[in-house]
Amino acid sequence: MAEYRPETTILGLGDAFYDAVEAARFPQHVVRFRNDRAAASVGLDGLSDEAWIDHFGRFTPLPGSLPQPLALRYHGHQFRTYNPDLGDGRGFLFAQVRDDRGRLMDLGTKGSGTTPYSRFGDGRLTLKGAVREILATEMLEALGVTTSRTFSVIETGEALTRNDEPSPTRAAVLVRLNHSHIRYGSFQRHAFHQDRESLAKLVDYCLAHLAPEASGPTPVAALIDHAVKGAARLAAQYMAAGFVHGVLNTDNINITGESFDYGPWRFAPAWDAGFTAAYFDHAGLYAFGRQAEALQWNLFQLGGALRLIAETDELKGPLEAFPQRYRAALSDAMLGRLGVKRLGSAEDEALVAAIQTALVATQMDPDRFFFDWRGGVRRGASVADHHYSHDAFSEFLRLVPDFATSAPSHDYWADADPCTMLIDEVESLWAPIAERDDWAPLHAKIAAIRRMGEAHREP
Repeated sequence: MAEYRPETTILGLGDAFYDAVEAARFPQHVVRFRNDRAAASVGLDGLSDEAWIDHFGRFTPLPGSLPQPLALRYHGHQFRTYNPDLGDGRGFLFAQVRDDRGRLMDLGTKGSGTTPYSRFGDGRLTLKGAVREILATEMLEALGVTTSRTFSVIETGEALTRNDEPSPTRAAVLVRLNHSHIRYGSFQRHAFHQDRESLAKLVDYCLAHLAPEASGPTPVAALIDHAVKGAARLAAQYMAAGFVHGVLNTDNINITGESFDYGPWRFAPAWDAGFTAAYFDHAGLYAFGRQAEALQWNLFQLGGALRLIAETDELKGPLEAFPQRYRAALSDAMLGRLGVKRLGSAEDEALVAAIQTALVATQMDPDRFFFDWRGGVRRGASVADHHYSHDAFSEFLRLVPDFATSAPSHDYWADADPCTMLIDEVESLWAPIAERDDWAPLHAKIAAIRRMGEAHREP
């Protein structure tokens, strides 16, 4: 178990970056999910349920950490339209701690009440929204995506009215564990106000506390290079996981390249570039196959903000390197999920291209494909055999023997079917909670997801 190591690092930035706020007072506190695995990584798994509620439901400060919650200030592009009226509107930064890797981590909230940035919202989160975030983060973590972790969900006893689900509906407050809540929009806000001093201060903060390994000829060059690497990695991981975030606005992308804030997410049932997660994404801006494009566009907005304190040449090289870094990251992610070692850039990219060609042509379930071919060698009969005999798989079948490794040993790989998380199952897991307060199916699914994660972490 990690030692509890509280921090207050964010306070060094000063009050130009946040507003001190108070948490909402809730009529009840029922622990619905406590992530003791995540808590162990920051030395908090030994808390009693009573102490857990006190800190993550009533938001009594953690010893030695922030004395009061902070609503962070930021702007952002929302579906490529700039919005200067953003900021933490139903959440705040509650605490900072060090994890078992020595990284500075944030405990941030969702549904914790109104702030100066709530914009007529009620500052609350539906219980269903909290359950969906649990499922997204657990599944992505298991599949090797760099993601925040859902740390705590506490039902609060309030009834909420929402236009996009049956109302009144139950409410919850969620705490997530993140490697930073500093967003691209955090930089955009200071650039918007022409505040060079605060912008430079934020760059220095990120390099000192969030990206100490970053390097470059200047601080800004080092930070943008770090951001490009993180964004390329994240876009590739989304693709390999078959995941669509749904709302890749600049206020939803953090400087560490860690995915977070899950609203209308979906896992794609087939390799369909046009598959979208958000019903309001009418133009498919954040569709499955456009996520790398979206993250690259966001990087250019970050670069535009940093241009206030940097020369164009400091930004140009890292930004132009995104396509190359994305291709390399895609090979890492796709072959990593396939469970084979990389051979070299050209060979790797050829196999990745063959996989995508076959999945597009057959429209088979990507989860089934990776499950069947883990280690590069299909084991036994599969319900997808008719797909593998398709001509579209000929190039993959020709190339994959060069990459094949020994078959994995975890008993998960002997299951009849892969562990998946399509929208129908999300609804089926919510139904027993809504109808009879039965949480057993959800907890069983979390256990199954974590078992899959163990199998994927096999050497």
